[in-house]
Amino acid sequence: MSAAKPLKDPLDLLDIASVLTDEEREIQATVAKFLADRVRPHLGGWFENAHFARELAPELGKLGVLGMHLEGYGCAGTDAVSYGLACMELEAADSGFRSFVSVQGSLSMFSIWKWGSEEQKLQWLPRLAAGEAIGCFGLTEPDFGSDPAGMRTRAVRDGGDWILNGSKMWITNGGIADVATVWAQTEDGIRGFLLPRGTPGFTTQDIKQKMSLRASITSELSFHDVRLPESARLPHAKGLRGPLSCLNEARFGILFGVVGAARDSLQAAIDYADSRVQFGKPISAFQLTQKKLADMTVSLGSAALLAMHLGRLKDQGRIRPEQISVGKLNNVREAIAIARECRTVLGANGISLEYSPLRHANNLESVLTYEGTNEMHTLVVGQAITGYPAFR
Repeated sequence: MSAAKPLKDPLDLLDIASVLTDEEREIQATVAKFLADRVRPHLGGWFENAHFARELAPELGKLGVLGMHLEGYGCAGTDAVSYGLACMELEAADSGFRSFVSVQGSLSMFSIWKWGSEEQKLQWLPRLAAGEAIGCFGLTEPDFGSDPAGMRTRAVRDGGDWILNGSKMWITNGGIADVATVWAQTEDGIRGFLLPRGTPGFTTQDIKQKMSLRASITSELSFHDVRLPESARLPHAKGLRGPLSCLNEARFGILFGVVGAARDSLQAAIDYADSRVQFGKPISAFQLTQKKLADMTVSLGSAALLAMHLGRLKDQGRIRPEQISVGKLNNVREAIAIARECRTVLGANGISLEYSPLRHANNLESVLTYEGTNEMHTLVVGQAITGYPAFR
């Protein structure tokens, strides 16, 4: 029996790279090489030991991926597709690294870039872009996740200052952040505030014993009579439009990123199936294995093409929030299914950290529910189709 050489990249079947520009391909390759050199050799140990390599932040800054889709203030100013491709490579390594870059650039930095004062931008954005400072984004609360309008964190005026009380939960980068963007109820609606680390009354506690996103910092933020000057408030953000605009930026990175996790899982399964011999031939030569690999490759290609289409729409300034929901809903759903199926191709070896699929599947369990659960994005799409909001 003769066999053609297995695909080096499952996306080669549909020649996805052909729809990219030379610059986009170069950016993707540069990020992939950095991860191959500095991150991939350590991922198993970092996941097992629940370690986030904070020391890589300045290197990620030098690479240009922190806030890379923003203009000015030391940011690279790339197009949306290039940012998406960087997220794809980051998540192909580990969702924790894409989460770090996504929270830093699309939540922390974007909130300041979009809604902050010029003084706030000059103070924080160059340092955050360089990885000299780390940011986080405090919206989710212990009792309010999908319904942020019900948040209990509150900021009350006291003369020319604000007094902040409350807490936030499941905050990526929270325990290591130098500045937190925190959203709170006020007498004038929901407002955003910038809290530097060390502000009296502001404390963090890392969440332990996670089974997902282990190579990432997740924390609780607590605020007890935190006094903030008026200059800490994001002056141009009022209401939920502020935080939701940031979430749309993060969700865009996710719908590209999870394609990377699925691609890496599928490549691991293809390589393993070609080398694993049973009954005298590689298991990749058996019909059932080929059906699994074929189905997953088709799903992966569809998800990648959807991401590319939405990226082009974003670069044209035409993307709508419900379209981002379509991408997040579909691509995360397909990615987690691919990672789980790839683990079955690897058999017992699939539970080892020597191979990536189960690690990706565990991480994607978090991606499935953060930045909007499957259910919430389904209802966003449902409202776009029918005109009826069914959230309550």
